[in-house]
Amino acid sequence: MLHRRFVIGGIAAAVFAGAARAHHGWDWAEDATFELTGIIKSAKLGNPHGILNVTAKGEDWTVEVGQPWRNQRAGLKDSMLVKGVELTIQGNRAKDPKLKVLKAARVIIKGQTYNLYPERS
Repeated sequence: MLHRRFVIGGIAAAVFAGAARAHHGWDWAEDATFELTGIIKSAKLGNPHGILNVTAKGEDWTVEVGQPWRNQRAGLKDSMLVKGVELTIQGNRAKDPKLKVLKAARVIIKGQTYNLYPERS
């Protein structure tokens, strides 16, 4: 009975880990780099990652920025990601072209680049 619980627990952990990796990883995004320049409409920063609503060329986009520690490591402060700020995002957009969703690898504000994922250069 103990062995059976251990196996079931292991399977459950693997399933949840896979789901978390798919959500927080890059699997949902295209491999090609995409660039978007727009104005922040709203921001929700914090864990598990920050979300910006950005208007670019008349379209609203959802931009996923890094976790608080990742933004801080890159030199990006919450006070820089507020309504009205113009920025350029370099990253990877959703594989589904109908979705206006972008995961940021780099954020550029006033000519300064904040590299959230230096390993993705």
